[in-house]
Amino acid sequence: MGIVFLDFEASSLEKHGYPIEVAWVFADGGEEEHLIRPASAWTDWSADAEAIHRISRERLVAEGTPHDAVARRMVDVLTGHALYATAPSWDGQWLSKLLRAASLPRHALRLKDTDEAHRDAVIAVLQRAGVSSERYEGIFQEILGQARLKNDDAGPPEHRALADAQRELQVWRDVRRRAEAIPTEKGYLA
Repeated sequence: MGIVFLDFEASSLEKHGYPIEVAWVFADGGEEEHLIRPASAWTDWSADAEAIHRISRERLVAEGTPHDAVARRMVDVLTGHALYATAPSWDGQWLSKLLRAASLPRHALRLKDTDEAHRDAVIAVLQRAGVSSERYEGIFQEILGQARLKNDDAGPPEHRALADAQRELQVWRDVRRRAEAIPTEKGYLA
């Protein structure tokens, strides 16, 4: 099972908003992105959201892949992988809406919070290095804080699905790199 970072952009954050773009990036760097042609019942549109993601509804209709084809592609490619999103409640809502509109089970794919991927990566490295489990949480918080500062220094998210998913992959790689360096740097080895 591989690790995948996923991101959606949406028509709005209102009750009737819907997914308009999705992208995912595998830990090995493989990636896909799709503009999503709206289902006929999806009509909610926010000019404020469009100003952020810079995707027009007209573009979705003209260039987007039909919503059901995107949903089937996601299930085909992502089933069996650990899927992570920075905002799993929002992204999960868009994923569920997309799957349901394609007549697929809404829980065919499930999202976890990216912090879980970061925590798992740090703990795996610390376990291999023989670091005491009592130190895991403090080390994790230190590493995650450093990685987030570096990420914040890179500027705000682009609010485009692929760029934001790639950014999360980079944070995860940075967390792993920092975890691999910290046991010897801080003298945590027995």
